[in-house]
Amino acid sequence: MNAQAIAVGDLKVPTRELLMHRDTVFQKGLLKLLAIKDSDIRILTFAQSGDAIDKGLHSGGALSATVPLVSLFYGGFLRLDVTDPTRPGQDLFTLSKGHAVAALASIYAEMGYFDEKVLHGSRSHESILNGHPGPVLPGIQIATGPMGQGIGVAQGFALAGKRSPQFDSYCLVGDGELQEGSCWETVMYAAQHGLDNFCVMVDRNNGQLDIHDRMLFPMPALETVFQSYGWNAFSVDATEYDGVVAALNQFRFGPRNGRPTAIICNTRKGFGAFSDFFNKHKVTVPEALLAQELKLQKQRRAARVQEFVSFLDEISSSPEGETIRELLLSEAERMHLAVNGASNANLFDSVMGPVLTKQVPRRNKKIDYDPAALPKLDRNKSYSAAEIVTAGMKVFARDERVVSIDSDLASTSGLQSGVGAADQSRALNVGVAEANMMLIAEAYAALGNNTWCSTFCPFFNWQVMRRVAVGHQERLEAIADKNGWLSEGHGLDITYLATAANFETRTNGATHMGNDDASTFDAVAHLKIIDVSCPQQMLSIMKWIMEGNRGLVYLRVMRTGSAVLYDTDYEFEFGKGYEVRRSDSDRAIVISSGRGVHEALAAAEICAKNGIDIGVVDMPSVDDELMMRLYRTGLPILFAEQNNGYLWQNFLKVLYRHRADTDASGLKRVSTLNTLDREGNKQFIHSATYEELVKVFGLTPDGIAQAVQGILAN
Repeated sequence: MNAQAIAVGDLKVPTRELLMHRDTVFQKGLLKLLAIKDSDIRILTFAQSGDAIDKGLHSGGALSATVPLVSLFYGGFLRLDVTDPTRPGQDLFTLSKGHAVAALASIYAEMGYFDEKVLHGSRSHESILNGHPGPVLPGIQIATGPMGQGIGVAQGFALAGKRSPQFDSYCLVGDGELQEGSCWETVMYAAQHGLDNFCVMVDRNNGQLDIHDRMLFPMPALETVFQSYGWNAFSVDATEYDGVVAALNQFRFGPRNGRPTAIICNTRKGFGAFSDFFNKHKVTVPEALLAQELKLQKQRRAARVQEFVSFLDEISSSPEGETIRELLLSEAERMHLAVNGASNANLFDSVMGPVLTKQVPRRNKKIDYDPAALPKLDRNKSYSAAEIVTAGMKVFARDERVVSIDSDLASTSGLQSGVGAADQSRALNVGVAEANMMLIAEAYAALGNNTWCSTFCPFFNWQVMRRVAVGHQERLEAIADKNGWLSEGHGLDITYLATAANFETRTNGATHMGNDDASTFDAVAHLKIIDVSCPQQMLSIMKWIMEGNRGLVYLRVMRTGSAVLYDTDYEFEFGKGYEVRRSDSDRAIVISSGRGVHEALAAAEICAKNGIDIGVVDMPSVDDELMMRLYRTGLPILFAEQNNGYLWQNFLKVLYRHRADTDASGLKRVSTLNTLDREGNKQFIHSATYEELVKVFGLTPDGIAQAVQGILAN
């Protein structure tokens, strides 16, 4: 509330925000209520281990995180829509330290995101409550674990929250996570971009998995470190509520100064447990010990309730005592505490639910644009992928849901120039920080945007890619579940624009060479890998992506210009190859992708001059059906690829899946030209010009033609 006063009975009293600043009696009462909620959440958290599939609990971090979490969720700081957690404009919370999920799940169950039954039988295959949080659980936006990536996504939420409708982004990160370098990519970027709507709470429990009572190496004074990067920083005692609440109050209701806020919550692993058994990272809880702990926790709660009741009695005689009492009882109801009017220990029973979260509204992911405004390509000219991206994005990005993020290679992607021409606030550049780039992209995608991020092929972070894909899968599972909280359109739409694919990096150096990225990322579930051969194809792929709901796309593009292979009526389909040269007199077939298709077509011209017709197939994405159809023709097949044989390796998988329709002798008709060594082992390739590389690996038009002729001769 922002009004200066609210009505209580016939009185006019300051708003809750003003009371938090000025009225010490109200503040004391609020802290006592939070202490009662502290007991409620700990009881629910401990109880989860009783019937968990492994009787386990990530106790150390869940318990140390309880004071920060209870302060945030029950202290009146978050503006949430529990009914629709995807509604634009509400505050967002990200649990970066995913091992504290038991405490967060206790809070979410009580607030009504899901039924209390979800807390039982956790971590089993049937349960949606896993050892880490993910979008299969209602109200959770992304999948997180212990890798320090949630803070980067929360920063992306804060970036989005600076636009209309504005909102704040909160994150809880562990001090162990801060050993991950990606966290500091986020810390640097957030301060430089004035994200004063971003609040990071650090659960500094001074322990981690292998050593629960100290860090593996000394950590500096974190508040000083954050301040040195341009953050507001508070160091508070998180074994009590007053310091945490005061710091949150300053962030939420104090003046904004263009700086993000870090609250260092000093505590210890297992804080709040009676038994030191719970101080470790994860424990398997014996039944007798659990019963003992729950009994003591309930006794502590009863004492805290009685203390609050006594406090109400004490203030009743003061002039404003009755007004403060009514306000505190109103706060108690907001905190899911029963208020039945009796002054006894049963006054404040915990109230679970009811379940409020419903299946959220469907998202329309189709991007609106004027097709007539898109560039018209001349078959007699060459175009680079960056030129096509820039020209296309100048049209597509007129829709405010199109967002791009580069990492100091914007000139190779064309994204920043294109999106920036429509709205430069949606054309971001994170510098040399690829993990942070991918985390920001995930945030925008989770909010429903058509998000693009770009760097050189080898620079995408596999660790981030895999976790994003896990979260995307959980979203798909929640969408597919008839009782799930998500509906159609709530998957992630992220295009990873991978520039300088295959031999396109040229003389930059071996670490930049993109001959192994496709086969590496082929292991990531739900990732659609596409290798672009033609400017017209690139434009069509962009149009395909703008239809929405395409999921995670890894789009490999050429760096320098190429000829146009397709007419303006070409339509890209994922999982479809294209026979760009075919005749009934073909004696062999060459399959390629990217610039390799151009070399294969030139090789076909050489063969034709020698009286040999060969077919050429452009396979930008794996086409199972076409591969089998070509195999069944009985013609020799040559996979000519400027990489480690991505298509060929997938062809072998296709043959295995159709093994009932194949025979071993058929494989003798299949040959390869790629960057594997003579023994078929993977390797990295040296820096060289494009002309040198295609020559070294026999992938020039002459080399491909000679290979085909040799196959036919044998």
